[in-house]
Amino acid sequence: MTGPGSDHVTRVAIVGSGFAGLGAAIRLRRAGIEDFVILERAQSVGGVWRDNSYPGVACDVESHLYQYSFAPNPDWTERYSPGQEIWNYLERCATEYGLRGHIRFGVEVTEARWDEASASWNLETSGGRWNASVLVSAVGGLSAPSMPSLPGLDTFQGPVFHSARWDPDAELRGKRVAVVGTGASAVQIIPSLQPIASRLVVFQRTPAWVVPRHNGPISARARRLFDRFPLTQRFLRTRIRPQRELFGIGFRHPRILRFLQGISRRHLHKAVKDPALRAALTPNFTMGCKRILVSDDYYPALAEPNVDVIPRAAVEVRPHGVVDGGGIEHTVGAIVFCTGFEVAEAPFNRQVRGRGGRTLSEHWAGSPKAHLGTTVNGFPNLFLMQGPNTGLGHSSVLLMQEAQFDHLVNAVRHMDRHGITILEPTDKAQAEFIEGVDRGMQRTVWMRGGCRSWYIDSTGRNSALWPGTPGEYRRRVSSFRPQEYECR
Repeated sequence: MTGPGSDHVTRVAIVGSGFAGLGAAIRLRRAGIEDFVILERAQSVGGVWRDNSYPGVACDVESHLYQYSFAPNPDWTERYSPGQEIWNYLERCATEYGLRGHIRFGVEVTEARWDEASASWNLETSGGRWNASVLVSAVGGLSAPSMPSLPGLDTFQGPVFHSARWDPDAELRGKRVAVVGTGASAVQIIPSLQPIASRLVVFQRTPAWVVPRHNGPISARARRLFDRFPLTQRFLRTRIRPQRELFGIGFRHPRILRFLQGISRRHLHKAVKDPALRAALTPNFTMGCKRILVSDDYYPALAEPNVDVIPRAAVEVRPHGVVDGGGIEHTVGAIVFCTGFEVAEAPFNRQVRGRGGRTLSEHWAGSPKAHLGTTVNGFPNLFLMQGPNTGLGHSSVLLMQEAQFDHLVNAVRHMDRHGITILEPTDKAQAEFIEGVDRGMQRTVWMRGGCRSWYIDSTGRNSALWPGTPGEYRRRVSSFRPQEYECR
């Protein structure tokens, strides 16, 4: 490999080494495509499972569904995998599937620019310039933490960090700690902080629907069974998947969710006896409009005497406290922000420049759109893993990603077979796909549930989620239809 400032040439450049990046690389290798590189800004693989190291971090989808279908892991120790185990799984996959030689660690892509003359992508990186015929963005939708720009934040005298950038050196034991936000990471962090903090002050802008997780260990005997007879694990996976789809049906027919709302209310009433606190924790929108949270210990933690739930947003930070929307200052010694991620305006979208030099962000103008959630007109030879409208609110996103892996491989094979150097979706195909997605979205709980969530972009469109089932997505996306693309 030549030094910084020189040009490196590859057939396919993959940016990111989380589930999406490693999975795409594995599928390329299995298809006999070896000329690819994975550019990873960190020093190890893992994506969000490397970056999120907060106490209590775990998956909210069952272990045997949250793994590659082609790489079953018999060694999960819990029904819902802890974050460290998922990271270890990705490290093993990188090694077992021979990807280590393709990965360049510590290489951050600062700009990707399409060059029409050479029909390739020119990448500026911290490790020199790269030239690639095909660019695969596998940076993920939850990789850039969203920090609120609260007045006075820079004046705070104690530790401040986002959940996705956990500071292991911050001493929180015995301190008054503020947790800002009550989303998916907060429901895992709060039960871990409550026993060690002298006081936990939780700022809740909007309560969420929380259902029991029913987590538990997977016995050593069961793990041995999975290892010796892999079909038993595959059978378990086939049982979990339709159970998850019940949520998906409810999202498309919100009346069905009334039953699950009852389960959530009983879960709340069992754990929280204080009527005022129960009222503060009860949502006023239809379940599923925002992300449904799963936890066995979140409500019990909030009911503990050393926890204050502030049913108002944090609006200002002072040197020794946080001010809520009612103007009350709460004295704290540390602040943990559980405020989600930049989705529609992810930083990498501002670094990818297609035809005419326009960035993805400029092209999308606040509402990300892509053909099959994977390719974008005006950005030739670009493939987005987990792009717009490929998220799920009820099941494993890996089911969606694997369909995209197949689409990528089939497209690259088509290019090779026919000597094609430039490939991009037609305006017509992309518009028809997006129209179908938006039409399918109209009656979903995300659009009619009475809330405002991060699923909805600045234009009022749900550009994050897929309105159908993972099976429907696979049937539509995994194959490659040349008539939907401009090829030359």
